[in-house]
Amino acid sequence: MKLTILTENCAGEKFQAEHGLSYLIEVGNSKILFDTGHSDLFLKNADMLGLDIHTEVNKIVLSHGHWDHGDGLRFLQNKTLITHPNSFIKRFHKVDHENVGLKMTKEEIETQFDLITSSSALTIEENIIYLGEIPRINNFESQTTNFVDEDGNKDFVPDDSALAIIIDTELIIISGCAHAGICNTISHAKKVTGLSKVKAVIGGFHLKFDDHKTKKTIDFLKNENIETLIPSHCTALPALAAFYREFQIQHLQTGMILEL
Repeated sequence: MKLTILTENCAGEKFQAEHGLSYLIEVGNSKILFDTGHSDLFLKNADMLGLDIHTEVNKIVLSHGHWDHGDGLRFLQNKTLITHPNSFIKRFHKVDHENVGLKMTKEEIETQFDLITSSSALTIEENIIYLGEIPRINNFESQTTNFVDEDGNKDFVPDDSALAIIIDTELIIISGCAHAGICNTISHAKKVTGLSKVKAVIGGFHLKFDDHKTKKTIDFLKNENIETLIPSHCTALPALAAFYREFQIQHLQTGMILEL
């Protein structure tokens, strides 16, 4: 499997960065665009890598309906888009009521893409599975939220999802933000696929502090004996430092290409 970092929070060498996430995933002959960041930066970085997303990619997976993962959709069209049905709700920060949802409405997206929505797991290519809605089963993840919907109800981002990629009976899990919790995500991926060995977990872990939640997450991941762990994007520096102490993680930057 080949993973190309088109958009991330940190810039690599000649590439630009933004607060957002966009990865190009290549498995065999399949190419999947996972999220688009919030601008056309993913296309500019792709162009610098000699990649033409417009012609090379037919399928996009949107991990959830937040601006920093999906507003780049405005710069694409005529592709299959796979996401959760709740990705299009109006949503805001609880404190300042700032909009954190997508700029495009569901109706606009339906005119621009072949839209497939699913709250259940869905095989989108051979050995590439969209995980659908992720159950919140443990007692330390997804316990609070900073978001509300348009009616003022707490928004726990139920549309949050990820990809499970099967390589030689092992799992590679790609997360956008892990609002459901990265441990819950791993547990769900194992249940959906029936596989127990997780080779790699890469993407946003949505951990902000070196606190109880981060420590419980680290303990969980230690028990999984995962070969490659790369928390990124929405994983803040105190949590990243804790992961570095335990796992000597590398830091994702735009333009990086990982072979897994």
